[in-house]
Amino acid sequence: MIKDFKNKRVTVMGLGLHGGGVGVAKFFVRQGAKVLVTDPKTKKELKDSIDELKGYKINYVLGKHRVGDFKNADLIIKNPAVPKDSKYLKIAKKNKVPIETDIGLFFELCPSKKIIGITGTKGKSTTATLIAKLLKTKYKVVLAGNIRASVLEELPKVTKDTIVVLELSSWQLEDLKKHKTYLPADRKTPHIAVITNIMPDHLNRHKGMQNYIEAKKLIFKFQKPKDFLILNRDDKIVREFGKEAKAKTIFYSKKRAVKYSKYIKLAGEHNLNNISAAITVAKIFKILDSTIKKTLRNFKGIEGRLEFVKEIKGVKYYNDTTATTPEATIVALKSLPHPDVTSGQGKKIILIAGGRDKNLNFKELARVILKKVKVLILLPGTATKKILKEIKAEEAAGLRPVSRRLTKNMKIAVKMAHKNAEKGDIVLLSPGCTSFGLFQHEFDRGEQFKRSLTS
Repeated sequence: MIKDFKNKRVTVMGLGLHGGGVGVAKFFVRQGAKVLVTDPKTKKELKDSIDELKGYKINYVLGKHRVGDFKNADLIIKNPAVPKDSKYLKIAKKNKVPIETDIGLFFELCPSKKIIGITGTKGKSTTATLIAKLLKTKYKVVLAGNIRASVLEELPKVTKDTIVVLELSSWQLEDLKKHKTYLPADRKTPHIAVITNIMPDHLNRHKGMQNYIEAKKLIFKFQKPKDFLILNRDDKIVREFGKEAKAKTIFYSKKRAVKYSKYIKLAGEHNLNNISAAITVAKIFKILDSTIKKTLRNFKGIEGRLEFVKEIKGVKYYNDTTATTPEATIVALKSLPHPDVTSGQGKKIILIAGGRDKNLNFKELARVILKKVKVLILLPGTATKKILKEIKAEEAAGLRPVSRRLTKNMKIAVKMAHKNAEKGDIVLLSPGCTSFGLFQHEFDRGEQFKRSLTS
């Protein structure tokens, strides 16, 4: 394992637009490495990320990858989104060039043993953020992971006494799997692992639900008896993980949050689970009840997760752009305050949805839309076709039809929502699909939604 990066030739594979690649490049430049960034996206597509790296000595190869950059490097840092079967990674392996990820390096270089890892299909960011806020009331805490930045940028802030809270995606966990040399060591797996829930997601990448579940299990597979595994008893898949755990297992459920209900500002029953998970971790660190209540009172959630944006002429607008699965959109539709009727009378939600498919099933989402949505506005994409097909099938089976509109972009979608909304209605962006193709990423989608409300 390389630990001194001075003058080492480092190829950063995948600059991306979420901030992770930018953080990795900055880290290695500061370490004195000779950094080359390569990405199949063009300079124009990556403009925002490149602008953030102005002043850093970096060579770029954009719009393509070159074989030589993977044969002649001392180290490859791959973006989590890069497919495992990439031919360029195979070239690096053939030439015995080490391949790492930022999260793998973080685990290797982190001086603290107090690492809390959070994974799950939904709720990771909310749970991780709330855990960090609760623990910051008493300890030095660093929040990092799958949150639009590289964990390596946070590394200089970490001492042996720092509590590190890491949000971990299934892709990041899979990348950790290959590090057999360090995973068994005490500090190379989270001391506390939290799993929020498991729902179908990224099935195009994982080639099936079971592979996705196995990827999530990696967060606790290498724990030891002195570690903690925090599991959601309300999730039927997650609660079964306790049978495989070596660590001390603690189950939580939304019931734990009920006693704090008058202090909770977040909408949705699902957030009771997220809050319960955070409280469970806080109790391990002996955070007082009075502190928990005060923190909950001031916690209003995070961007893009059922985020209340504004009210215009009696119509409330919510940004739920991080709902990239049908299950997440179902949760959003059930969370907002409105009548649940099947007659068509009293429906208040205008839903903006649609996008690219991840090999997911939209049948149940179609049923919920027909029961709860007044007007459905669909953005273009492969998943949109599947949603429409399921809606037509449910309508043919007897459910009351929903008024629907197809649109080319977010600006037009918001204009359609304005036109169809009446006082007391809710306009909800909750796509149930990925953002690729029409937007740079899911947060760009949410930002375009919010900008369209002011234009």
